[in-house]
Amino acid sequence: MPLMNVFIVLIVVGVILWIINTYIPMDSKIKNILNAVAVIAVIFWLLDVFGFLDVIKGIKI
Repeated sequence: MPLMNVFIVLIVVGVILWIINTYIPMDSKIKNILNAVAVIAVIFWLLDVFGFLDVIKGIKI
């Protein structure tokens, strides 16, 4: 995936989170959970895009 696409996806995810946090009335605990889930999902997606999850998948326990 080209680096420009990665930046575009990160910007879109950030804007969507900002819109949700600004304009949708929710309890702050729910917003914090939503933000944490989104950040964790983006981190895993970035690890997969850059190939770091392949290294983790190869480890046998």
